[in-house]
Amino acid sequence: MPEDQLQAVSVGHVLVDLRVQVDRLPGVDEEAVIRDETRGVGGSAANVAVVLRRLGIQSGVIGKIGLDDFGRIAVDNLMREGVVISGLRVSLQDRTGFSIVVRDREGSITIYSYKGAAETLEPAELDENIIGKSRHVHVASLRPDTTLRTLEIAKKHSTTVSWDPGRVLSRMGAERLATIISSVDIVFVNREEARNLTGSHDYRQAARQLIKLGPKIVVVKLGASGSYILSQDGEAYIPALKPEKVVDTTGAGDSYAAGFIAGLLRGYTIEKASLYATIVASIKVSRLGSNAAPTHEEVVERAREIGLEL
Repeated sequence: MPEDQLQAVSVGHVLVDLRVQVDRLPGVDEEAVIRDETRGVGGSAANVAVVLRRLGIQSGVIGKIGLDDFGRIAVDNLMREGVVISGLRVSLQDRTGFSIVVRDREGSITIYSYKGAAETLEPAELDENIIGKSRHVHVASLRPDTTLRTLEIAKKHSTTVSWDPGRVLSRMGAERLATIISSVDIVFVNREEARNLTGSHDYRQAARQLIKLGPKIVVVKLGASGSYILSQDGEAYIPALKPEKVVDTTGAGDSYAAGFIAGLLRGYTIEKASLYATIVASIKVSRLGSNAAPTHEEVVERAREIGLEL
């Protein structure tokens, strides 16, 4: 896919997910037998780019990997999905980041993460051409200096921006991240991140504090409880849809964010985009894999089944 056809680009972590299935999670000094093992691209930025592409949005990703086997897995997976990878940078010093996702037969999950090269993406390594040609940029779990440079480029080209700080960056608090928050159009957070940023245990109050800093929309992802959307024009609570079966919740938040972005790029209203995102996330959690999202056609069909017209 040519870069000049890009609708959205995701900037941030590109990792490899190493998923293992065990009967039970071992305790200290215990061993667990691995029943199954799979590997695939992961990381918030990669997840969003892949889900967007599956939803019919022409997407690209900007991130950093190592010159190693995991890096090749990431590249192969992204290319197979049709994601533009010309914005990927390769480190000769650091290894590709990865997450070990351990799941027991009850569905409980433990994750061990090594960020590696993903954390070393420098501001000067950003591809302005890709960002400038995209209608929308999503920034996920990216260090502040590289985030600010991304925002500068996006502003120069009148590209809209969404931002998901992730758990670690959110701990810096809204005051220290105010320059970023005031420069983006959409903020995506979960309950914990909303609390980390604002100090408020009430997600509605946290959203109100964040929107005062300048973004047009604040989305609080509430997991199985749904989502709360606050904009300059009003607020909405969108309940979650019960999936047929909960198989894997990792990456559900990234799938929701991608669904919301895809909805807006399709011209949906904020509320309709949030309903679309809710369906995307509900289908994703019924499948194994952090970016095992549905196609746009599957989302539309599911909407019809529950009486919604997209």
